[in-house]
Amino acid sequence: MRKLNTLLAFFLIVGYNLAQEGKTYKIRTIAFYNLENLFDTLDDPEIFDEDRTPEGKDVWTQERYNRKVDHMSRVLSQIGGEATKTSPDIIGICEVENRQVVEDLVNHPFLRSKNYGIIHFDSPDERGIDVALLYKKESYIPSSFSSHRLLLYNSENFRDYTRDQLVVGGYMDGEEIHFIVNHWPSRSGGEARSKPYRIAAAKLNRRIIDSILSISPKAKIIAMGDLNDDPVDDSLKKVLKTKGKQATLTQDDLYNPMEKLFKKGWGSLAYRDQWNLFDQIYFTANFVLDSYAGFRFWKAGIFSPYYLLDQDGKYKGYPLRTYAGGSYKGGYSDHFPVYIYVIKEAK
Repeated sequence: MRKLNTLLAFFLIVGYNLAQEGKTYKIRTIAFYNLENLFDTLDDPEIFDEDRTPEGKDVWTQERYNRKVDHMSRVLSQIGGEATKTSPDIIGICEVENRQVVEDLVNHPFLRSKNYGIIHFDSPDERGIDVALLYKKESYIPSSFSSHRLLLYNSENFRDYTRDQLVVGGYMDGEEIHFIVNHWPSRSGGEARSKPYRIAAAKLNRRIIDSILSISPKAKIIAMGDLNDDPVDDSLKKVLKTKGKQATLTQDDLYNPMEKLFKKGWGSLAYRDQWNLFDQIYFTANFVLDSYAGFRFWKAGIFSPYYLLDQDGKYKGYPLRTYAGGSYKGGYSDHFPVYIYVIKEAK
């Protein structure tokens, strides 16, 4: 792994290939992006989406919706392209209202030629926001998928509806890899007050991972999502027991490369002049420790090109949002996307 990092200055890319020390490597990009309320313009009577209608508070017109889809598809088409010259092979997304908005996204000219498949389930979230997985059909073949419900109850013992956790199993270039897409409960009402909800989400996530490993002890699992917690918070460190240093990993561990980025001061969203790294990708340690000819972790990053930054005013330097301070700005999202590269030697 150390040798891969030191060769960054002179790798040669041809398609998906990385030339290094006479060897050729195949690169796959795994990405996650919170799309910040990608809603259609229709009023769904089953959910609280009235603000995102032409008559609602946000004055959410077809023109604004089209611009949002254009922006989101542009970003998705570019994540990881520095190394691969193409869009990601796997993309987890959250804050999408329904399958139709995801269909509009992958059928946009920026993404249409990439031939993405969609895996999506409707969640019971009160606002109707869901998670989904996009996969390039040339890179990944799903063999199983399921939606796992997170049951939460408030202090008055009433159900608090939130997003499901999406689990997808399949084969990337013939190697079995599982993906879990998350969008954990927000910090609404305060970090401390809402913490038990995210602890519960982490426990569900741990059960899902353990269930997969009980059937296939050597399974490779990648989890991703907007966790509404940082890599050093209890949900990650005490429940999932993620580690941020490769040198300390054992086969039973989960590795979180986002922890190192967070400790360097990097973030995927900003609030009151403080950066958080809620958007994370973590995975089983066999992506680092195993030496056989399968996919291995290369490096992680936060995608934050110039055009995703607010250039002036109160929120200068923050992610350029669709709405800010109650006003329409026509931007992208309040989060930056995150991504990892996995590589394997090409035969």
